[in-house]
Amino acid sequence: MIRLVFALRRKPGMTREAFQEYWLTRHAPLVASFGTDLDIHRYVQTHTLTDPANETAQKARGEMEPEYDGVAELWWKSEKELEQTLQTKPAQQAGAALLEDEAKFIDLPNSPLWFAYEYPQINPVPEDILAKPKSNVVRIFFPLRHQSHLSEEEARHYWLTHHGPIVRSHGAASGTLCYRQVHRANSTLDSDLRAARGTVAEPYLGHAEAWADRGIAPRTDEARRANAAFIEDENNFIDMKRSTIFFGKEHTIIDKR
Repeated sequence: MIRLVFALRRKPGMTREAFQEYWLTRHAPLVASFGTDLDIHRYVQTHTLTDPANETAQKARGEMEPEYDGVAELWWKSEKELEQTLQTKPAQQAGAALLEDEAKFIDLPNSPLWFAYEYPQINPVPEDILAKPKSNVVRIFFPLRHQSHLSEEEARHYWLTHHGPIVRSHGAASGTLCYRQVHRANSTLDSDLRAARGTVAEPYLGHAEAWADRGIAPRTDEARRANAAFIEDENNFIDMKRSTIFFGKEHTIIDKR
């Protein structure tokens, strides 16, 4: 499957609360109404929490970008099928209608988007963990850019083959319920979506995503050592000043799994 990741910043002058309310109650139903025309397999909104945990996680890593107000994610069965769908008139009309509505509440130039593929690292079976609003589970979202002395290929390789095993080895101690790496696909579809939205924000190498239950989060020496190990190794390949991390809650709008 291929996933569209759309990191969202609200329009200037809009509060986060107003942005998230419009996104969920006005825009989400519009996307759902075009679900068949666009052949969307899954659509999830992650609403950023206004929570001290965001600042704590960022400060632990030094200077970072401000967190986003949320992330929209849409899944399709394959890039080839998506390309075929986007060539149809109903899909093109749907895309135009969605873009018109996005402009009402999203700061489009500063909201990067890219297609990606996911690589599960700590994965529950069945894959049903969600950071629902009325639960203790949160989703940790970490969009990252690599350090300039590394090529994209080198950074991806390190992230997948070195950093992934470190996180997995500390999974139990850190209380991580699920952890995935989601790498940018460098799809040819990216450019058309960015051009239509006037996007100037640079896309990320990808993002790390994890789910944790804050009601049972460990506060042990092992947990503190796990967090320190994560951050120590992140600094080997992540450009922290051009990356960010934040906590959110998920709203599932379409799910055909």
